[in-house]
Order: sequence, then C-alpha cells, then structure tokens
Amino acid sequence: MDRRIQAPLVDSSSCLCRAERGVVVPGAGSHVPRSRLCVQSSITASIHPLNDKRPARGDRRRGQQWPLLPGLPDDLAIACLIRVPRADHWKLRLVCRRWFRLLAGNYFYALRGRLGLAEPWLYAFKCDGDGRVSWDVLDPTAAARGGGRAWRALPPVPGEYADATGFGCAVLGGCHLYLLGGRDPRRGALRRVVFYSARSNRWHRAPDMLRRRHCFGACVMGNRLYVAGGESGGGGLRSVEVFDPAKNRWAFVSSMAAALVPFVSAVHGGRWYVKGLGADRQVLSQVYTPETDAWSTVAALDGMVAGWRSPSASLDGRLYAADCKDGCRLRSYDEAADAWSGCANSRRHMGSSHALEAAAMVALRGKLCVVRNDMSVSVVDFAVGAENQRWQTLASKGQIKSFVTNLLSSVAGRGRAKNRVLHCQVLEA
Repeated sequence: MDRRIQAPLVDSSSCLCRAERGVVVPGAGSHVPRSRLCVQSSITASIHPLNDKRPARGDRRRGQQWPLLPGLPDDLAIACLIRVPRADHWKLRLVCRRWFRLLAGNYFYALRGRLGLAEPWLYAFKCDGDGRVSWDVLDPTAAARGGGRAWRALPPVPGEYADATGFGCAVLGGCHLYLLGGRDPRRGALRRVVFYSARSNRWHRAPDMLRRRHCFGACVMGNRLYVAGGESGGGGLRSVEVFDPAKNRWAFVSSMAAALVPFVSAVHGGRWYVKGLGADRQVLSQVYTPETDAWSTVAALDGMVAGWRSPSASLDGRLYAADCKDGCRLRSYDEAADAWSGCANSRRHMGSSHALEAAAMVALRGKLCVVRNDMSVSVVDFAVGAENQRWQTLASKGQIKSFVTNLLSSVAGRGRAKNRVLHCQVLEA
C-alpha cells in the first residue's frame, strides 16, 4: 500500500481537539491527549518540544539525545523540516522516532500554519451505485503540475458511515473533518460523530449529538459547529445544536421558526441561510443570527433565496452559485441590488448528464473550485477581474472520456450514475 495513503487509525476514546501533543502508551496502541487546544495551540512555549524525560538507550549515560539534523541546533532543524512539502511528510515519519514525534504533535503543523506554509488538500466523499461511501484526496499543487494521478483513493471510512446516507460534513480548525449524524440502513437515524485529523492521519470519536437526525444542515461559524433541522424517524425537526470544541460538548440553541429539511445552506455576512422543504413539502427559507441566537423567516420573494441554487460557496464576502448543471457558468449575489448576476463563464459546456453535474463548490486559496460527480475539478480565479478570468482544470477524465461518460449516462438514465459526490471539504496541514 502506498504509505502516502496508508490507512488512518481509529481512536474511539480521545478527542484531538483538546490535544497539543500525544504520547503512545505501550501495549495500548492509542493516542493519549494532553490538555491544550489543538485549534489554539501555542508555538511560542518552547522551540524544543521534543525533549524527552528519559534519554535514548545509547545516550542514558551522557543524559542527552541525538539532534534532529546532525550539526544543526533543533530550532534550525525544525525551520528546515517545516518547509518539506506535505506530500512527503509520510517519509519524514519513517526516519526516526524523534521525527515521528515531531510530526505527530500539533507544534509542527501549528508552526507551518503560522508561517503560511500549510498546504490545503481537497477531500471528497462519494457514494457509488451500491450505496457504499468512500473518500478521495486531491493535492491541488501536484494536480496543477500534472504529476501523477489527480485523485487518490483513501482507505475505508469508519464502519458506521460505510453505508450511511444523509450525514453531515464540516471542518473545524482547518484540519479536523467531522462526519456527523446520518441514517444507517439497520439502525436508522444516528447521533454518532467522528472526525479525521489531517495532522495525525487518524479518525477519532467526538461527543454524540443530542438528537438523532439525518438530511440536516450543518455549518461552522466562529469555530463552532452548528446543525439544524433534518429528520429523525418521527418527522421533521426544528431543533438546533451547536458543538464547541473548546468545551468538547453539544448544546441546544434557539429552534428554527418551522421544521425544515434543508437541501442547501451557506454562511454569508455572518449569518447562516438555510433553504429546504417544510412539513407540507413547501419550499422555506430561514436565516440564523448567532449574535442574537434567533431564527427568522426569509420571504419567498427575497432576491437572494429566490435565485439561490445548489451548490454554492462564499468567497471574499461574496456568495457564488452555479448557473448551469455542469458548473461552467457561475453567478454571484449582489447585496446592494438584492439580485444575482452572471460573473464567470468558461465557455465550455461539458454536458447535462448526472455524471457531469456540479456537485460541490469550495473556496481554495482565493479561488473557487467546482467539483462534479465524475470527480473532475475546475478552478476559476476571480482576483484577476471579469475580463481576464482564468479557468483551470485540476482533475479531468479528458474530453473523450467525458463524452463517453455523458453518452452512456444519458442512455442508461440519470438515476444510474456510477458515482455521486456527497461532500467536499478543504483541510490544511
């Protein structure tokens, strides 16, 4: 197995949101957390976070240990190692125990983030024709250079999500990817919450939600995770919960104005907009303001929700949405005019089949990525202005394969698509 995509371990007892540095307990094979917050890790406490209380066996008489890099003090060695590309970190972990401990702790990656060296990777969860959930990762830097395969398949997701539907997905702290809720074919709606740490390459358990729910909305505001609405076997839900990683617990906040099963949501202007189906299957729109902890109904004629389509994403304070099924045309919302207008056009229509339909939009280093069900990715840069917009393809099957996929999907029917992208998120490390 390629060590770059080696199987993440599952830790069912700890939460790295509260770990600055972990230690491995002999015989337990688990990560034991310390007390400092991961998302607020301090990198100024010590420039030597690897000093052991017990010296290595060969150095016990002298009471010292080997340096990270021979001939250099540890602070300079760390300054060199943090500049190694993320794709090669698995090699660094194999050099020696000290290097492994350095990359296993939050100090190393917190320092990369503080110096602007953290690299964002794209993670996509997809469902095949048999309902099996899997996930892949894309290195945008390597994909832009055209080196090797674009998407790399990752080992299986945790067992409770292998066949789940309607689960939520969100990112906290830039490096923790949460899977929560959903519906299991055998156990029904779930309260389960797990998260993957891009720093440790492991899955971990988090506190369960307070209510069982699936097909709900989820967002992150102020480094807190909110979930709202959805279903729980007995009909629609109005309840809303928030998870605070600093306290490592869930709590209820104000309920929605009406029960809602969201099909699209986005954070814009410091507020959370949710659009979905109500109890009578009518389309409803609501907005949540965290400062006042209050929900309000958005009028159906409101310019934003009237033209709002899925997928959508917020970039530099502006809300963008797809204007066609394959995401080759994009629109942006003008808050002053309270209207949507076209803002980007690749002038390259890829097709109208389900396989080529835009499934997700994410912001990536000031650019907007459009991810389609066939795992092709297009990137548009809005910083250069409307007249000089540049579209770039990070991952594609090629024109011939896209044409064949489009043709076969049209003949077989839209409901027989091979893959369907469920969620797409960006993690930094």
